[in-house]
Amino acid sequence: MAQVNGIDVDELRAYVASAERDAEVADRDPVVVARWAGGDRAEVAFASGGAPVFVGGPGGPSAMKMVLASLTACDIDLVVNRAALLGVEIESLRVEATGHFNVRRYLGLDTTVGPGYDRIAYSVRLKTRGGTPAQLAELHRACERASPVGDTLQRPVALRLRFEAC
Repeated sequence: MAQVNGIDVDELRAYVASAERDAEVADRDPVVVARWAGGDRAEVAFASGGAPVFVGGPGGPSAMKMVLASLTACDIDLVVNRAALLGVEIESLRVEATGHFNVRRYLGLDTTVGPGYDRIAYSVRLKTRGGTPAQLAELHRACERASPVGDTLQRPVALRLRFEAC
């Protein structure tokens, strides 16, 4: 079992090979449920299991901050896994994101400005042990083209709402 950056490379390669043979192996259909936890706090649970995450409330991260958190965490995951496949050992990795949005519409005020982010910027700082320029360029390209969260933020995504009032 070869480990690079805490990743079992043999297991990851086997998964990549299975996804290459059958595209459906790579399909993901997560289910996330948020419940009101009082005030402006939500408890977010995942159907696949794991600890719930609390969003909002005093001192908690807002949902909009969690959008940035999702982007940064996704790129950490992406870089770590791709680096492992390339045999590149990571000494340090930091992803930082910033964004701007205006909450006037959220507050019920008349405005033409949407309530979501109008710009997001992020940077990846990677220090490796012996990563070649070609490997680092491949990791850079992966961040640009293979980040699921980055891709989701860059293109229109169909969003359907079903609202049930009891």
